[in-house]
Amino acid sequence: METQKYSSHKIAVVIPFYNASNEILLVISKLPNYIQDIIIVDDHSSTPLPKSDIENLSPPKATIYFLENPTNLGVGGATKRGFEEAIKIGAEIIIKIDADDQMDLSYLPDLLDPLIANNCDVAKGNRFRDLKALRAMPLVRRIGNLGLSFLIKSATGYWHNFDPTNGFLALKTDVLKKLDFNKLANRYYFETSLLSQLYFEKATVKDIAMPAIYGDEKSHMKIWKMPFVFGARLTNTFVKRIVKEYFLYDFNIGSMYLLFGFPLFMFGLLFGATEWIYYASINTFAPTGTIMIVTLSIILGFQLILQAIQYDIINAPKAP
Repeated sequence: METQKYSSHKIAVVIPFYNASNEILLVISKLPNYIQDIIIVDDHSSTPLPKSDIENLSPPKATIYFLENPTNLGVGGATKRGFEEAIKIGAEIIIKIDADDQMDLSYLPDLLDPLIANNCDVAKGNRFRDLKALRAMPLVRRIGNLGLSFLIKSATGYWHNFDPTNGFLALKTDVLKKLDFNKLANRYYFETSLLSQLYFEKATVKDIAMPAIYGDEKSHMKIWKMPFVFGARLTNTFVKRIVKEYFLYDFNIGSMYLLFGFPLFMFGLLFGATEWIYYASINTFAPTGTIMIVTLSIILGFQLILQAIQYDIINAPKAP
């Protein structure tokens, strides 16, 4: 019954492959029969892609596409090429799965159901809803993902979606066609850049609670590099989103909060600091009026910024 339910939709799976010859066989063996197309992108892997074994283990009616990148583009670059191929062959829904067998494919129906029911445009995994699975996650990865998730939520505007770095997702091809692939990052920033692009299309993203699977494989992403890799890019993504959303594409009450709140807050901080340094240097107390100006500027500016944040959260794209 489940196979019949999904077989009426052309569903393609995109798998970016890099140095996971053993793991990808496990992934392929778990794919359900209703998957019609499997697109595997070899991202210039140093270990061979076991094509014949993949063909033997794949669903019987699935068409397999083997693509090769002449140079290593990263997980984002490989995924983008797979997305382009999926659009080309006419897929209705595209599922992105990693080749390292860290994604529980029994949750595929949970990803597909809200898309088929038109409840959202994108469905993605959320590893932080299951406390048991969360405790099983390596501590360093857990802390890094929690902190990074909050920063990405503020940068992309998807406040209602947690675990934004999770790469287990399914998308409608119609919304994917609207995106500029040249603006999607090639490497670890791919998921974040995808969300930032989806935001301006007002695409609804639904979280699906599911655990991640951590085996003996090692992540190619070093934890200590994360602030350097994501810090500047997140700031850039955040600034661009605020400028476009509140001052170029629209002007609303949130724009007013920002227009007055940020300058007032910064004025209070800078004016207060300079006045404090000046009066400290002459060893005397600052006048009451000066203190009041600084205090009111900081408090009022901070309140307006909080109002802007609240407005941004309320108006984040979300499923009805």
